[in-house]
Amino acid sequence: MAADEGATVLETKDDGPKIPNEKKTKFDVVIIGAGPSGYTAGIYCSRAGYDTLILSGILPGGQLANTTEVENYPGFENAIMGPDLMIDMRKQCQKMGTAIIDDVAVDVDFRRKPFKVLTATEEYEGRAIIVATGANPRKLGLEGEQTFAGKGVSYCATCDGPFFRNLELVVAGGGDSAIEEATFLTKFATKIHLVHRRSELRASKVMQERAFNNEKIDFHWDSAVIDIKGDQKMQQAVIKNLKTNEETTLDVGGLFVAIGHVPNTELFKNQIELDDKGYVVLKNQTSTSVEGVFAAGDVHDRTYRQAVTAAGFGCMAAIDVDKYLTESADKQE
Repeated sequence: MAADEGATVLETKDDGPKIPNEKKTKFDVVIIGAGPSGYTAGIYCSRAGYDTLILSGILPGGQLANTTEVENYPGFENAIMGPDLMIDMRKQCQKMGTAIIDDVAVDVDFRRKPFKVLTATEEYEGRAIIVATGANPRKLGLEGEQTFAGKGVSYCATCDGPFFRNLELVVAGGGDSAIEEATFLTKFATKIHLVHRRSELRASKVMQERAFNNEKIDFHWDSAVIDIKGDQKMQQAVIKNLKTNEETTLDVGGLFVAIGHVPNTELFKNQIELDDKGYVVLKNQTSTSVEGVFAAGDVHDRTYRQAVTAAGFGCMAAIDVDKYLTESADKQE
């Protein structure tokens, strides 16, 4: 099923993964992005016999590359470090024969087939494309966010909440995601300080009532987190009332930032349909508005945003690619 028959011979060195012995630019499937969805799609596509390329982008491994302990991904009795999980996925991909290039896609052409994906130095072709570029959480822009990332600062309550048992926590935000995070975290925390820049929430009425009725949630209106302090881990959050300029230091064990996500889809504007927030619009399962271009993971998922669901979407996209390429081959016969 190779897209470029005879162009590349694969060699195996030291019983390791197969690697190309000369440069190759034409593939059956090109996957843009190397998080759980991209790697899973690569495993399934290669296992199905398709010549598959993954362009990993700036951060191979996606958000999990910056995550510490992961204890909610199936298959690990003890928590596994996020980077280690991504390294294992990458190795499994390569063992299946997937070509992985640590380069960044800077342009695409989905208007004609074969589809083209361009980096700064190369042009790659694919009979099918899987967009798996993910989404990044919006950040507060504080220096301490980077310092205490994985050491008290989190962007996912579902992922990290159980690590913060019996602590006071801060949640920054006032929309649906912030209220969901705050409510969920009350299962573990002794108190939640919800810090919102406005005098009223933007969340739905039902969710607001749920939060207001929760005795563990304290509201800090017209306020913002302006500093994060601590030694080895976060120990304090400094909040400022934006109307009075009064500053308050809270002794807390963690900060959950819940002010939205930004899908990494700037590259695909005017190529495939995106919604008003920039997420890829799916037409059927994992199909985008362009036949032969598929999407998987947080790049379209506005609801779950979990490593395991991203991997699931990667599996689905690969199976849909298989069906598409098989039907395309049948039509040509």
